[in-house]
Amino acid sequence: MADTQKKQREQLTEIFAAALAAVAPDAAVRRHVRLADGGKSLEAAGRSWDLTHGRVRVVGAGKGAAPMAQALEKLLGAHIAEGFVVVKYGHHLPLAHITIDQAAHPVPDAAGVSAAAHILDIARDCTLGDLLICLLTGGASALTPAPAPGLSLADLQETTSLLLQCGATIQEVNAVRKHLSLLGGGQLAAAANGADVLAIIVSDVVGDALDVIASGPTSPDPSTFAECLEILERFQILSRVPQRARERLEAGAAGSIPETPKPGDPLFEHVCNVLAATNRQALEAAAAKAEALGLEARILTDSLTGEAREVAAGLVAEARRAAASLKPGDRGVCLLAGGETTVTLTGAGLGGRNQEMALAAALELEGSHGISGIFAGTDGTDGPTDAAGGFADGESVARMGGREAALAFLQKNDSNAALLAGGDLLITGPTRTNVMDLAALLVEAPCAGASA
Repeated sequence: MADTQKKQREQLTEIFAAALAAVAPDAAVRRHVRLADGGKSLEAAGRSWDLTHGRVRVVGAGKGAAPMAQALEKLLGAHIAEGFVVVKYGHHLPLAHITIDQAAHPVPDAAGVSAAAHILDIARDCTLGDLLICLLTGGASALTPAPAPGLSLADLQETTSLLLQCGATIQEVNAVRKHLSLLGGGQLAAAANGADVLAIIVSDVVGDALDVIASGPTSPDPSTFAECLEILERFQILSRVPQRARERLEAGAAGSIPETPKPGDPLFEHVCNVLAATNRQALEAAAAKAEALGLEARILTDSLTGEAREVAAGLVAEARRAAASLKPGDRGVCLLAGGETTVTLTGAGLGGRNQEMALAAALELEGSHGISGIFAGTDGTDGPTDAAGGFADGESVARMGGREAALAFLQKNDSNAALLAGGDLLITGPTRTNVMDLAALLVEAPCAGASA
C-alpha cells in the first residue's frame, strides 16, 4: 500500500473512532438523565419523576442496551426495583440491578421471543405511580419478537427475511413488524397500565422518526395494516409471506383486528420519549476530528439512502469534484455522509451494505491517487458478517485480483470475500451503539508541479 493510502487509512480510522465515541449510549444516558432533589427525583427532557413513590422498572433492547443499562444503574442504583434488557449475542456487559439476556439479530430467534415476553410481563405489572424506563437502540425490533396471537416465531422470521432480501427500507420493514407484534407501534407503552414511561432512545433510522426506531414501542404509530399490505405487494412478496401473517394483515385492513395506538391517543400523555444519540451527532464528531487532523470537513448528508453500489458511485463522483477544485497547498478534504443504504440481492455471496459500498467505490477509484474511503456500520456489524464495513482506494481493485475479479465479486454480492482478498475489511467487534452507517472519503490536494 502506497504511503498516501496508508496515511489516509489511518486518518479514516481515527475519524470513525471519533464518531463512535460521540454516540456511545452510556454517555447519551448521562447527558439526558439526572437525579435532582438530593436523589429523590429523576429529571429528563424538562420533566421530573418522584422516586420516593411507586416503583422504578427498567426494560430495554438493542445493540447498545447494555452500556445504557450500566449508566442507568450507576445513576439510580437501588431505586431500580426490577429490570431486564436484551442485546445481540456477544454484546452483553455485567450488570448489578438489571438482568441481561442475549438473542439473535437481524432475524429473530426463540431467545428473543422469551425476552419480549419478559419485557411485556414487567410492563403489565406496572400500575399508576410507577415509572417504566425503556432503553431502546437499533436492533430492538429483531431482538424482541412478540408474535401476535395466531402467529409463530417462524412466521416473523420468514417475513423479516423476505423484507430484508428484497431491499425494503427500515421504515417499511418496521411498519410490517409492528402489525405482527405485541410490542411495536406504541404497544409497550399501552401495556404499562397508565404508569409513567420514560424512553431513552438511540436512533438508527434516517430522519430519527420515533415511530420507526426499534419499531416505536413507546411511540404513536401512524402506519396501518393496509399500508403493510401495500408494502408487501409493491415488493411482490405478498404471496410468499407466511399465510398466517398475511391473514392477520388482511384482517386488520378489513377492521377485524384493532389498529396499533395512533397519534392523539391519551395513553401517550404519560410517555416521555428522549432522543439521546443520532447519526448527525456522529457526523459532527467525525467532522471535528477531520478538522483537527488538518482537513476541511464537509458533511454532505445524514439522510443517505438508496442502492448501496449506486450511492457509492455518487460519493466517489463527489470526491472527484472536490479533488478537481483543489490546488497545491490547499488543505485536503474530508467528505462525510450518514444514513442507511440497501442492497437488492441478486447473488449468493456474503456481505452487507457497507461492504458492498466499499467494493463499488473501489471499482470507481481504480487507478486513481489521493482519494480513499471508509464505509462502516456504527454498530460494528455489516450484514451477516463479523465486519463493520470496509475501505476503498485506488489500489484496492488490484489487491482483489484485478477488475474482472472485483466485478465478479460485486455481481455475486460477495463483497466480504472481495475486501478480505484486498486487505480492505474493517473489523471493530461490537461497538455497542447503532446510529446507522457512516461514509467518509478523504481527498488529498495535488503536489506542487502536478498536472491539473
